[in-house]
Amino acid sequence: MKYRQLTKEQFESLHEDFARFLATQSIDAKEWSQIKTEKLDVAEEVMNVFSDVVWDDVLTKTNYVEHFSKTSVNLFKCDAVEIHRIAIKITWDINLLEQEGFEWLMQNPMDNSVEIFRGSKPYNQEDRNTEIFDLIEKGSSISKGEIFEYFNQLVS
Repeated sequence: MKYRQLTKEQFESLHEDFARFLATQSIDAKEWSQIKTEKLDVAEEVMNVFSDVVWDDVLTKTNYVEHFSKTSVNLFKCDAVEIHRIAIKITWDINLLEQEGFEWLMQNPMDNSVEIFRGSKPYNQEDRNTEIFDLIEKGSSISKGEIFEYFNQLVS
């Protein structure tokens, strides 16, 4: 398995897609019910393959990822061959996880208590999607990139 199996909730929300996937594997509803009860290892493998297909599709379409903590923000732009990072650190007591703290940062990005660092690197030997998946597993969220582009313009 390349990534991780989708959660029960994710499978439920993708049940129509999963049904189509099963159909491409020539597995109908009756046969799937039988597999789930009699061949758990086969059911696991089918669910793992579907999960990898879904993750690959989502990650291939992902261009931005962000991670917030109380006093820092990591913003990533995921190009085809390299990943760009803007790291923001706040040096005074503010909570960026709360609306008030986030709004303060957006209104005062050049304040002396805001440190901004930029960098880029090519993806490791692993492929692009695996690196983005690793960021998500560590708590990052897929984003539309507005915050990255805002700070990128400020520091360019």
